[in-house]
Amino acid sequence: MTVQEFVAAHIPGCGRGFGPSSAIGFEENGRLVAGVVYHNWSPETQVIELSFASSQRKWLTRERLRQILDYPFNQLGCRLIVARTSEHNARVRRICRQLGAQEHVIPLLRGPDEAEVILTLTAEAWRDGPF
Repeated sequence: MTVQEFVAAHIPGCGRGFGPSSAIGFEENGRLVAGVVYHNWSPETQVIELSFASSQRKWLTRERLRQILDYPFNQLGCRLIVARTSEHNARVRRICRQLGAQEHVIPLLRGPDEAEVILTLTAEAWRDGPF
């Protein structure tokens, strides 16, 4: 299973996959436990979308976070990264806010009874943030 397949399998409604993308996976005991997919890259605007999933709750360490965000900000030169999640995903929303991300809640975007939260993190907010 590729990292893209792993992440898609853990995100409801992501059965179509990501299209052209890059990914980073994290293993523990030889088993893939988490992954991040970088997709919808727009070199013209220097913006990329990240989708991530894990099978373990405590996979995200400070070092892994640095690895994840090094690629878009330092290697690609992104000005902005975008992530999307359910309005009900309090843990992801809290982590992203701690990183300095801004939230934009779009009613009904996930279906008739669920909003989607679009999280945006600028390069400046990342550099000036706590991590």
